[in-house]
Amino acid sequence: MPERVTHEAAEHLVQEVTARYAQLIITHRRTGAADDSRMQDLKEKLAACAADRRALHDADENTVAEIAARYAARLKELDGE
Repeated sequence: MPERVTHEAAEHLVQEVTARYAQLIITHRRTGAADDSRMQDLKEKLAACAADRRALHDADENTVAEIAARYAARLKELDGE
């Protein structure tokens, strides 16, 4: 049986991904890249982070574990960029 994930641990993962997306948006703006679709994608991902963070407040144990797993995977993806 997998180890129980706390709300705090899941929230920390969401915050870390949120910070990474925010930094990517800042970098994208500073470079003046003309890729509007990339900027839109990053903004949508940032909005999804906010929604997931709100969802954590009332989430049951299974939902917390799902969100934590999803954001742990996103961190790995972002580390590869």
